Amino acid sequence: MSWFKNTWFRDPNEEILFINDTAVRIRAGMMLAIPLFMALTLFDVAYTSPWIVNTNSIEDTYEVNDASQIIYSGEMTRRTYDYTVQTALLFYGLFELLAGMFVWTSRLSPTIHLSTYLARNKRAEWKPLTPKRFAWSLGITLVTLCLVFFNPDVFANWVNALFGAELLPTTYNYIPYWFPVNLVWVCIALMWFEAVLGFCLGCKIHSLLVWMGIIKEPCYACHNIDWDEIRRKHEVT
Repeated sequence: MSWFKNTWFRDPNEEILFINDTAVRIRAGMMLAIPLFMALTLFDVAYTSPWIVNTNSIEDTYEVNDASQIIYSGEMTRRTYDYTVQTALLFYGLFELLAGMFVWTSRLSPTIHLSTYLARNKRAEWKPLTPKRFAWSLGITLVTLCLVFFNPDVFANWVNALFGAELLPTTYNYIPYWFPVNLVWVCIALMWFEAVLGFCLGCKIHSLLVWMGIIKEPCYACHNIDWDEIRRKHEVT
């Protein structure tokens, strides 16, 4: 039951925390469901008809247009969109990203417990938590932008109330559809790379910033030496 006590941490009491990357990849595969659902929602909003046609009301007008096409008349209503489910899922995704950053919050995450359980019989790959925190911070930014798109009036009211001026409109969505549509595909690609290929772009960016000296970090590899494995190799030779 150590997987339940420690979740995906090698040792929660370590000064520099390491997590099981196998469990991280399993969790990324589970969380991939959220951006996929958002992609379907955005496709429906951006690329399908905003009109609902009452087929029983369609009648032939016995007229044609300039292209010699028959003109019909009918009753149509404009679709309205309710993003309550999407907003709830995005807030849950935001919670999951935040939960993975600390030991005590990780115990509140269902996906961390489930992914750790699924990885219990697989060989653990210990990687430092700090680069993952940086990557998840980028994910938090993307999720926040999606929340603003789905709730533009709420965000506009907060901004306008904070600054005491009408800086953002509250009667229409000021974020163009192409922005979240492209953003959600970026999220899907990054999570797919993490889950399937084990490639974490945020971690690579973090490493680049450390190499450039912008971020000061210790040598994590020095803290990740498997002395037991080294001892076993010497015993074999």
